[in-house]
Amino acid sequence: MGTLGVAVVGFGWMGRVHTRAYARLPHHYPDLPLRPELLAVAEEVPGRAERAAEQYGFATATRDWRAVAADPRVRAVSVTTPNFLHREIGVAMAEAGKHLWIEKPVGLTAEDARAVAGAVAGAGVRGAVGFTYRNAPAVETARELIAAGELGTVTHARFRLFSDYAAHPDSALTWRYERARGGSGVLGDLASHGADLARFLLGDIASLVADTAVFVPERARPAAATAGHSRAAGGVPGRVENEDYASCLLRFASGARGVLEACRVSVGEQNAYGFEVHGTRGAVRWDFRRMNELGVGRGTAYQDQPLSTVYVGPGHGEFAAFQPGAGNAMGYDDLKVIEAHRFLRSIAEGVPYGATPADAVHSAVVLDAMARSARSGTWVAVDARG
Repeated sequence: MGTLGVAVVGFGWMGRVHTRAYARLPHHYPDLPLRPELLAVAEEVPGRAERAAEQYGFATATRDWRAVAADPRVRAVSVTTPNFLHREIGVAMAEAGKHLWIEKPVGLTAEDARAVAGAVAGAGVRGAVGFTYRNAPAVETARELIAAGELGTVTHARFRLFSDYAAHPDSALTWRYERARGGSGVLGDLASHGADLARFLLGDIASLVADTAVFVPERARPAAATAGHSRAAGGVPGRVENEDYASCLLRFASGARGVLEACRVSVGEQNAYGFEVHGTRGAVRWDFRRMNELGVGRGTAYQDQPLSTVYVGPGHGEFAAFQPGAGNAMGYDDLKVIEAHRFLRSIAEGVPYGATPADAVHSAVVLDAMARSARSGTWVAVDARG
């Protein structure tokens, strides 16, 4: 087994998740031809990179991501920074010859995502994107059922991504709520996953019509550096510049219809992500909060046809790398280990595995179309070429 020098740029919550995924890879995939070596961590918040190096064992710590790009020992980089930095850092890392694992949505717009995808392709390096939920064994099983025609012809589907992480009125006005640094709001944060899942399961989206809304128009500015979804009670108030809520009607190239709905201020909902897909002979549904279960209904009854609960097991997706039998639970961090494995496998074998920057472009094109439709109030065509 060879080693691969890796670095993490940006060390908030997601930087920690990537780091843990690298560390766990040999435990779950002992035959992987490349073993990651944690060489460098970059984070501009004073002291955070040093603490990360001490906790996780990075060889070096820096506040300047450019030092990572210039380090010849580093061959692969995770970019887990705020959205507005994705394009600059992603392009620079690819041009420096680094393989790139970058979090969604890969910039603020489809133009940003295209720039990163183009840099990866032009440099001949491998790219992976953090569309986490498609890695769930149950989701991959649903895709196989749909592709095999087990549901008949798909007629309609619903994708929902509801959360309450921004519901509290004291939630800090971080970069997520600013156009210049966060870009879109819940579109880039949650609907990007929905757009990817829709295409992953059902193919290209041909057109859509969307609506958006801001329900918490003001938040308090934080007085210090934040990580995750912090609160800032009593801070100076500022305006929320991007949407809390988005809903969208979809028309797929296949002729199927769909609904995509996302909200970051859904009181009573915590990571309520999932989908329901209906066909002429059956249906399949999945809820992230019951990640290892799949509701499946198929047969010839049509009317009053029941759905059964299937517990995914070693024969589904990458489940066998984590648990020995159905009914044993996998968690969110396990999905990132799968993502890390596919990233390193793509480097080792020279072919793509998992979500790539091209998939990020397709998702971003859908998000841009949703934003245009919300402004115009009309149906908008989606370019399947990305």
